[in-house]
Amino acid sequence: MENMIFCQSCAMPLIKSEDFGTNADGNKNEDYCLYCYKEGAFTTEETMEEMIESCIPHVSSGNPYANENEARTSMKEFFPTLKRWK
Repeated sequence: MENMIFCQSCAMPLIKSEDFGTNADGNKNEDYCLYCYKEGAFTTEETMEEMIESCIPHVSSGNPYANENEARTSMKEFFPTLKRWK
């Protein structure tokens, strides 16, 4: 897990080439996923707190967190370490 690459906005694991966002020139962006970054710009303008709330449905219910509160707590600790939110 320590070698895993995560989106520096939403923390989605970046596993396949298709998972990565794109720069303005169309090349793959190494930091952000396709949902957060497209054609050289973020796809949404939102705060870190808003991003956490929009990510919770995708990671709660046991995948990988047991519930929404556990997911929220973990994200509030991890997200400030991501490039977009530093």
